[in-house]
Amino acid sequence: MTNAASKQNMANAIRALSMDAVEAAKSGHPGMPMGMADAATVLFDEHLKFDASDPYWPDRDRFVLSAGHGSMLIYALLHLTGYEDMTMDEVRNFRQMGSRTAGHPEFGHATGIETTTGPLGQGIANAVGMAMAERHMAARYGDELVDHHTYVIAGDGCLMEGISHEAASIAGHFGLGKLIVLFDDNSISIDGSTDLAVSDDISQRFDAYGWQVLSVDGHDMAAVSSALSAAKAHASQPTIIRCKTTIGYGAPTKAGTAGVHGAPLGSDEIAGARDALGWAHEPFVVPDDVLSDWRDTGRRGSAEREAWQSRHAASASATAFDAAMAGDFSSDINDAVITLKNAYAAEPQKLATRVASQKAIEAIMPACPILFGGSADLTGSNNTRVAAHEIFDQGRNGNYAGNYIHYGVREHGMAAAMNGIALHGGTIPYGGTFMVFTDYCRPSIRLSALMKQRVIYVMTHDSIGLGEDGPTHQPVEHLSALRVIPNLLVFRPGDVVETAEAWQCALASTTAPSILALSRQGMAQFRHGDMAENKTALGAYVAVEADGDRAVTLLASGSEVGIAIDAQSKLAAAGIAAAVVSVPCLELFWMQTADYRKAVLGNSPRIVIEAGMRQSWDRLLSEDDGFIGMDNFGASAPINDLYSHFGITSEAIIEQAKAMIK
Repeated sequence: MTNAASKQNMANAIRALSMDAVEAAKSGHPGMPMGMADAATVLFDEHLKFDASDPYWPDRDRFVLSAGHGSMLIYALLHLTGYEDMTMDEVRNFRQMGSRTAGHPEFGHATGIETTTGPLGQGIANAVGMAMAERHMAARYGDELVDHHTYVIAGDGCLMEGISHEAASIAGHFGLGKLIVLFDDNSISIDGSTDLAVSDDISQRFDAYGWQVLSVDGHDMAAVSSALSAAKAHASQPTIIRCKTTIGYGAPTKAGTAGVHGAPLGSDEIAGARDALGWAHEPFVVPDDVLSDWRDTGRRGSAEREAWQSRHAASASATAFDAAMAGDFSSDINDAVITLKNAYAAEPQKLATRVASQKAIEAIMPACPILFGGSADLTGSNNTRVAAHEIFDQGRNGNYAGNYIHYGVREHGMAAAMNGIALHGGTIPYGGTFMVFTDYCRPSIRLSALMKQRVIYVMTHDSIGLGEDGPTHQPVEHLSALRVIPNLLVFRPGDVVETAEAWQCALASTTAPSILALSRQGMAQFRHGDMAENKTALGAYVAVEADGDRAVTLLASGSEVGIAIDAQSKLAAAGIAAAVVSVPCLELFWMQTADYRKAVLGNSPRIVIEAGMRQSWDRLLSEDDGFIGMDNFGASAPINDLYSHFGITSEAIIEQAKAMIK
């Protein structure tokens, strides 16, 4: 640790780099880094367990800048503490094409950035997932291997966002005592003073969630340090430390105003801030003594890392821990799925794919012991829990080693926490809710895809097939809406075999999240015979070939594959040769070779059958091709009545096919 005067210079280095980088870019948010520089300096210099020379050390503390608009705070910290890839050139190129210093911190752009924190509230919710993963792994592998904190810097905007309420409630319920939030309590947002829109009592709110609440002057470094020590000593509850700060601290006319929130200060204001802070250095210049103090901070954790490595070498849990962190159980998963599929070949099943998913989880769990599942209060409907699960809980059962999470009715919080769990490493998260509530989860699903995280979303009740609950619960646009998200695999399996294969694909997808869109209604098994190949991994394949030259190709997903097969049989009886192509995952199909796609699709007219909107199919349909599905919202009625009412029937397919081939 450095003395008070040196530490103030260290904080001012953050302020100077933040002012300079935003000014050079003519874009950015200098106010938050300037206001939180003192608290961040104390955190990194005295409390954060990290080693800049080994950014991925498994037992490092996690630091999340939830207030991601203040990204220059983390970029300055990473540069000053000596992260190799955060050079001064990167700082100079803030917000420029190809730089690591994007406008908001982006996971994967630079080491030391633990998660992408653009949308406010996501960071604190991700941190809850990280803290859950830490407690879970500590219980499974021992405190000698897993014993670290998760720190967050959050702003007013983070705590206004609804997701923060879900996340904070989860953290309090599970007693995540190693989660510590530094709240940048500066009372300013883009529009002006926060009292324009907010009159919450933050302290009472977090106290009600079951958090420890502390308050300090955010510019009093000793007080911040004492509060952090108190937070670390309080193991039974997460802690929020209200750091009362002045946004844009040091700026002579703009400090404490919205004018410093999201715009460059300007040369005159920066000159005045340099005078006020006693920082007589040129832009992007950090004097050697200050940089030396920061580099010492970056090396401070090396002894703790080396001690951890010694404990790891001696630990009986090390092999299992390393396997969990590597996360590759593909060989054992493959064997488990083949065994399950062979059982289906021997005894075909007619099951809802949500039930088939449960059977897949049951088969896969022994092969992949790091599955960490849950549901947003729909366990019995999503079929996400199996007999081998134990409940993750800190209270009644006191079992953080449990591998099933009751998230409560908090779909968005669940999805964001799963991102944090995946980012932490050591487990593979999956979570369930109804397909229609992907709307509630969508911002987090998008970030799963953006960050290339293996997160599995089990989304049941995938169409009007759920029946009587009606149009509020019947997803019609959701498949198309999800399919437009880049780097997201959307699986809609059509029988028990495809469901098992979809799970195998999702677990094999280490750089993309997956949606499993699953049915409420039972679906007859259409896959039989040789089960060696995972045909779902191809995205689409010929499920039933035409008897003779194709006159028409029927393409379908999910529950509509069975309808297409029924229509194909009736067309054959009428002398019309039709092939049925099952399309469990459009994204994977477009990844196949052009020759493969051509062989599957053929040259005959095409009809797509899916109980959803047409948009995501337009890439493979011409104006002369057909679509049988939804063009509006659903209705409340028994399933058979709904499919008949909306014309998603084999009779409708036959009528359209005959009209197309005249």
